[in-house]
Amino acid sequence: MVLHPADPLTSLAHGIGSQHDLPISPFYAFAGAFAALFVSFLALGLLWSTSRFRGERSGLAVPVALQRVADAPATRTALRGLGLAAALAVLLYLLLGPDDPAHNPAPGAVYVLLWVGLVPASLLLGPVWRLLNPLRTLHRLLSRALRRPEPEPGPDPSPAPNPDSAPDAAPARGHHPLPARLGQWPAAVGLFGYTWLELVAPEPASTTTLLIAITAYATAQLLLATRFGERWFDDGDAFEAYSTLLARLSPLGRRSDGRLVLRNPFHGLDATPERPGLVATVCVLLGSTAYDGFSDNPSWINVLQTSPLGRTPTATLGLLASVALVATLYCLCAAATRLVSGPHPGPLTAFAHSLVPIALGYLIAHYFSLLVVEGPRTVSMALGTDNAPEPLPPLGPGGLAALQVIAVVTGHVLGVVAAHDRSVRLFPPAKAVAGQLPLLALMITYTIGGIGLLLN
Repeated sequence: MVLHPADPLTSLAHGIGSQHDLPISPFYAFAGAFAALFVSFLALGLLWSTSRFRGERSGLAVPVALQRVADAPATRTALRGLGLAAALAVLLYLLLGPDDPAHNPAPGAVYVLLWVGLVPASLLLGPVWRLLNPLRTLHRLLSRALRRPEPEPGPDPSPAPNPDSAPDAAPARGHHPLPARLGQWPAAVGLFGYTWLELVAPEPASTTTLLIAITAYATAQLLLATRFGERWFDDGDAFEAYSTLLARLSPLGRRSDGRLVLRNPFHGLDATPERPGLVATVCVLLGSTAYDGFSDNPSWINVLQTSPLGRTPTATLGLLASVALVATLYCLCAAATRLVSGPHPGPLTAFAHSLVPIALGYLIAHYFSLLVVEGPRTVSMALGTDNAPEPLPPLGPGGLAALQVIAVVTGHVLGVVAAHDRSVRLFPPAKAVAGQLPLLALMITYTIGGIGLLLN
C-alpha cells in the first residue's frame, strides 16, 4: 500500500488524500465472486422456501442491569456531552489551527473519524450518532432556553435512542408535523452534499471550506428542527440516517417490546422501514463510493484536467452520473421483478434493504485502510503528539486487497440472502425464485463494477 497525501492529482478527488492498494489476481477475484453468488442463489432456491426473518420480534434479551445502564439518563447525558465537546474541539481547530491537513486534525475528524468511524461504531453499538449528534443536543438546549421542551425519545437498540422503536407521535406544541412523503429524502440530499464536499469540492480539506460547510449545514438543520421539532433529525440529518441504516446490521438491537436484545443481524435488516427516500439514500452511498474508487483512475483525472466545463462541474456531473447509474440499475431490476413475480404495491422499497449490506461491503473495502492509518494519526494530532511515528497498516498489500474483495463479495451474498427471504414472503413459491433472477443479475453487475474498481 502506498500513501499519497500530498499528491496534487490525488487531492482532486479526496478530502485528505487517498490510498492505493496493490491488487490480487483479477481471475481469482471474479471467479470467487461469481462462485459465491451462484452457489448462494442455488442453495437458497433449493433449501429456503419460507421466510425466516422476524424483524423486531426476535432477539435474546440482555441482562436487565445492562439495559438500565444503557437507558439511564446519566448515560445519555454523558454521550450528548461527549458529542458536543468533540464538535466544539473541531470548530476550535478549524478557527485557530493551521490550514494544513497534515498538521490540523479537523479534516481528519470530519472525513475519517466521523464518516468512516461511524461504520464500526454503528455496527457494534447501533445508531450511536443519534445520541452523539451535537446538533440534536444544541436544539434541545435552545428549546429549553426558550422554554419549548422536547419530549424524550423512546428506548433504543444501543446506548443511543432508536428512532424506529416508538410509534409516530404528534408534533410538540409549536411544531409542524413532518410530511410523510418526505421520508428520508432530506438525508439522501445531505449525504450527497457531504460526498460532494469530500470528492468534488476544489479544496475540501481547507479550514475555510469546512467552516462554511459546517456552518451552513448546522444552521439549516437547526432551523428545520425549530419548525418540525426534534424528530426532524431522525431522517433529516444525513449522519443520523447513515448511522441508523448501518445499525440495521448490528447484533445489538431493540425488540418490539422495548427490550435490548442480541439478535441475528438479518432480523434487524428485515425491520428496515420501507419509506420514501430509502432507495435514494442507499444509492447515494453506493454511487458515491463507486465514484470515489473511479476518481483515482488516470483517465478520469485527465478528463477533469482537460474538460472545457472545468474540474468542479465535470466532477459534479461524474458523481451525479455514478449515483444515477446505481439507481437506474436498481429501478430496472425492481421493474423486472414485478413483471416476473406479479404486481406489488412497493416494488422499489420492498427490496431496498438488500442494498444495505452491499453498501456496507463497499464502505469497508474502500475505507478500511484509510481508517486504520489516518484515524490514529488524526487522534495523535488532536492530543498534541503530531511527531508520533506514522502508524503501520495492519495488513500487507496482498492481505488488504483480499480483505477488499471479501468485503464486496460478502456484502453481495448477504444482499442475496435478504432479498430471497423477502421474496418468499411476498410472492407465491412458484414465482419467488424466478423473481429473484433480476436481483441476481443486479448483484452480479454491482459485483463486477465493485471489484473492477478495486482492481483498477
